[in-house]
Amino acid sequence: MEFRDLSFLAMAAMKEVPSPHADAKEIVALVKEGGRVTGYQLSDGNCVTKEEGVRMAHEGGIKGVGIATRNGNEYLKSLPDDREDNNLDSLPSVTH
Repeated sequence: MEFRDLSFLAMAAMKEVPSPHADAKEIVALVKEGGRVTGYQLSDGNCVTKEEGVRMAHEGGIKGVGIATRNGNEYLKSLPDDREDNNLDSLPSVTH
């Protein structure tokens, strides 16, 4: 069976792939309430809401993510790479 790189499908779902600044933060955990993602914990220890995370990504403040839209709402998606440990779905969850 021939392996084909299908990462372009994930990229096609992105509305925008911002260019991160040199000091951009990484998302290290998902903030969840009742099983739903409500925000993100960043590599500097700060937690931001989903909306703040999208705004920061638009401004180049978060690296490794693109912005997608579902039902008119923007949200963050991991950029495809050869690692799975940095995918948003693979990150630990925290509650606040």
